[in-house]
Amino acid sequence: MRKLFIVVFLIFLSASAVHAQMQLPFEYQQVVKKLISEFGKKSTTHYTEDPAEVSSSTLIDFAKKLIGIPYRYATSNPNVGFDCSGFVNYVFSNFGFNVPRSSTEFANTGNETSLKECKVGDVLVFTGSNPKIRQIGHVGIVYSVDGDKISFIHATSGKAHGVTITELNDYYKSRFLKVMRIL
Repeated sequence: MRKLFIVVFLIFLSASAVHAQMQLPFEYQQVVKKLISEFGKKSTTHYTEDPAEVSSSTLIDFAKKLIGIPYRYATSNPNVGFDCSGFVNYVFSNFGFNVPRSSTEFANTGNETSLKECKVGDVLVFTGSNPKIRQIGHVGIVYSVDGDKISFIHATSGKAHGVTITELNDYYKSRFLKVMRIL
């Protein structure tokens, strides 16, 4: 929105100068040229790599930059907050992957693999907060695998109430449903 405002303002400024048959001072011309050239560039917060060439470390490095963004139900906007699927969707979408916006839809996204075979960048699919109800309700991205110790990065409504890294502990193991490989 801000970029659109700047462009409209610059066009208005240029049109006003032409209409009044005035030449902008050299300093303003340089500023206008710089702003127009910057407007055409992609945002530095979004990667433009081919999804087939994205490494798990690149994906996780990007995801780590989002740690601390608060939890917010039904959102996938880093300026507002993330819910779990909004976070996973935002991270993968920034690399050109077309992934669901809903945690339940991750059940059929990518290729299922076992927990023993999971790798950094895989998506962990969990039940909601009640492990007795075996329906999908939460997702996260595998952050690290060290033997049997797995950590994942996710947006949680729990204690951290935002994007955080959590160990796959007994509580999350009781909620675990499957691993989906997208990379």
